Amino acid sequence: MKIGVITFPGTLDDVDAARAVRLTGNEPVSLWHGDHDLQGVDAVILPGGFSYGDYLRCGAISRFAPIMTEVIEGANKGLPVLGICNGFQILVESHLLPGGLLMNEQLKFVCREQALRIENNTTQWTSAYEKDQEIVIPLKNGEGQFQADAETLARLEGEGLVVARYLGNPNGSANDIAGITNAAGNVVGLMPHPEHAVEELTGSGTDGVGFFTSFLEKALS
Repeated sequence: MKIGVITFPGTLDDVDAARAVRLTGNEPVSLWHGDHDLQGVDAVILPGGFSYGDYLRCGAISRFAPIMTEVIEGANKGLPVLGICNGFQILVESHLLPGGLLMNEQLKFVCREQALRIENNTTQWTSAYEKDQEIVIPLKNGEGQFQADAETLARLEGEGLVVARYLGNPNGSANDIAGITNAAGNVVGLMPHPEHAVEELTGSGTDGVGFFTSFLEKALS
């Protein structure tokens, strides 16, 4: 499968995401923020970093990048889209996912190996995991605190739209939420970085592999 990886000015995890795609049996396709062409990819990844310098608000400028017109349209038609860290922020700013990502509760950048529990394994990006499976992948963010109003949180919980939950909340996120999905299960936002946990060589294990193999498994099922 061809999986597009978008590069915005300030993106710094696009190479890692592309490597994860390649190592897990898919073909990475580089996509540029200023283009209007998804090049026929089967899925899209919005990687982490500091797109447009995180000016104004994280993801707020990226949301208006030319390529996002196609991403938003595709996502609304069922195109699988995964937003990691800054990519999660862009998905929220694009209104593809609800809520918002605020400065971490302790007002400090957090960088650590983070334990998560997979809450929803029925999405396009998490089907390779078992429900309630516990994994450990790297986390690195300054504005990773997920918050939403009470009605939105109730809907996320009631409809099973929480994808992953922190085990030991590192940033004050409401309900320990580390990642969420849309109702269709094709759009997922995740604050930790699975692309940094796809081979033993990096020292972070391989617990992130499932996020890059789930799409292929779904397509072939």
